[in-house]
Amino acid sequence: MALHQPSGRSRLGFALAATTMILWGALPLALKIALQTLDAVTLTWFRFGVAAAVLAGFLGARGRLPSLAKLGRSGWALLAVAVLGLSANFLTFLVGLDLTSPANSQVLIQMAPMLLGLGSLVVFKERYERLQWIGLGILAAGLLTFFSSKLGAIDTGTDRYVTGSAILVVAAVTWACYGLAQKQLLFTFSSQPLMLLIYLGCFACFSLGTHPAKLAGLDAFGWLVLLFCAANTLVAYGAFAAALNHWEASRVSAVLALTPLATLAFTLAGAALLPEQVHPEPVSAWSFVGAGGVVAGSLLVTLGARRSGLVR
Repeated sequence: MALHQPSGRSRLGFALAATTMILWGALPLALKIALQTLDAVTLTWFRFGVAAAVLAGFLGARGRLPSLAKLGRSGWALLAVAVLGLSANFLTFLVGLDLTSPANSQVLIQMAPMLLGLGSLVVFKERYERLQWIGLGILAAGLLTFFSSKLGAIDTGTDRYVTGSAILVVAAVTWACYGLAQKQLLFTFSSQPLMLLIYLGCFACFSLGTHPAKLAGLDAFGWLVLLFCAANTLVAYGAFAAALNHWEASRVSAVLALTPLATLAFTLAGAALLPEQVHPEPVSAWSFVGAGGVVAGSLLVTLGARRSGLVR
């Protein structure tokens, strides 16, 4: 089976990956607020529904709706993996977020781009240079240091926190499976038509068990937060799919590993602007050390091949 190859437009790929990183950095705060009034299934169903409706209208107006006839047996299997993987990721991430906190959920979910990068080495025959392997080790150590320092600072609710963390690990694994399947599907579809198929599949998965009546009870602020979550889904995942089309998955995953730092920044800003909705999280010196390791490791993984001419 022929494998997808990136276009080589690395600057565009980096810009798209950075856009995804910033949007995903802000998302946990909005989701945490939305979960105060909506359950995880209804929230996820609404996000996928809005994303699918907007993208379908956009592609339909341009005559670019995807044709399912292009999917062979392997294509249907990959689409099923992508849909089920992303659906499971959305649900488990929300549950884990509800049990922990925005910053910690983003730190743990960074296992997902790490797994995506490692999986791409096997599936897509991408390769790391020595400096990139060192960067991966630093990144992993930074994530571990950050999480360990936060876990040690918890006075109560440790069992709840550990349970939420374990669920977030599941979310990371399912997202990596989705990412690998999506990257191969880009061999058949361009990024936007492919994302429409995935959004529709995920919307169908969550159609049972939703409680749409809860939407009627939202106030103006609640609707604003909910619509931001939906728009975030559309733009961030669209940018992510396009980034995979132009850049190696291993390098996209390295940029996404910076997301916890964006979440920390948004948390501090949110606590200042919306103190009743967003509560600042204590960050120890070791937490900053871990965050620094994440940044340094991500940069090494992203730029470590430049000396050998692999980055164009």
